[in-house]
Amino acid sequence: MENAPLIAIVGATATGKSDLAIALARHLDAEVVNADALQLYRGMDIGTAKVPPAERLGVPHHQFNVLDVTEEASVSAYQAAARADLAAIRDRGRVPILVGGSGLYVRAVLDDLEFPPTDPEVRARWERRAEEIGAPALHEELARRDPGAASSIGPGDVRRIVRALEVGELTGRPFAAFLPRPLHRDPSTVQIGLRQDRAALHGRIARRVDGMLAAGLLEEVAALRELGLDRGVTARRAIGYEQGLAVLDGTMTIEQARESTVVGTRRLVRKQDTWFHRDVRVRWIDGADPAAGRALDHVLEDALAALA
Repeated sequence: MENAPLIAIVGATATGKSDLAIALARHLDAEVVNADALQLYRGMDIGTAKVPPAERLGVPHHQFNVLDVTEEASVSAYQAAARADLAAIRDRGRVPILVGGSGLYVRAVLDDLEFPPTDPEVRARWERRAEEIGAPALHEELARRDPGAASSIGPGDVRRIVRALEVGELTGRPFAAFLPRPLHRDPSTVQIGLRQDRAALHGRIARRVDGMLAAGLLEEVAALRELGLDRGVTARRAIGYEQGLAVLDGTMTIEQARESTVVGTRRLVRKQDTWFHRDVRVRWIDGADPAAGRALDHVLEDALAALA
């Protein structure tokens, strides 16, 4: 489709983003690109609410099942791969739809966001320096080199102090030069936010967790443990999987794991809401409103008219 928009569907967990993306993709002859960091992992299906292939209704999906659970997810690697998928979709004459609730992953694709390089040796040297002189003194050194970074990083945040010093040494540029800016790379981008009443969403979360347990979440965790889930820096800490490992280890009961998963998901929802509501470019619709379909039509009509 010539001049096809780039559509992004964002919002908190359990608001119905995946279902909306599939319905919209069928209507627009589109393909879906995942922007949920945990759905990148093979085998993490039940606990991430990944839409099974049979329920995708023929809509092509990309950036699902591309990492083993032992691998660490990388936003910069994802950025390159997802942007390549979006370009290929357009080359096929179809509309790309980015969908997910991992805020930094969404912005990495949509925005003018550059990731600074890393160097293990440089970082290790600054970490040794932090051990030698202490975090406050290292923060003073950062203030001399990069006052802007020092003003935004607390004197006790060793990890971020070290990272800012590493970036400055490697690039010669201030750390702030690499912070996200709300500037779409593609002016045809349309961001649609899906939201639901918080009380109703809490009910959906509880039912979703119960459904995951009934569908075999603990068995999935056990199978992934055989594939190295315990060694996964990112995967083993995922909500639901961390609790599942605790049940298998006997440090949590199933009921405790259920409650911890529900609470952890609610906490994630609050963080996602805060992240996405800061972005004034998102056009919000109420997923539970019977008129949501008409609202979505208006959002798309307005966006397409603006691009015409």
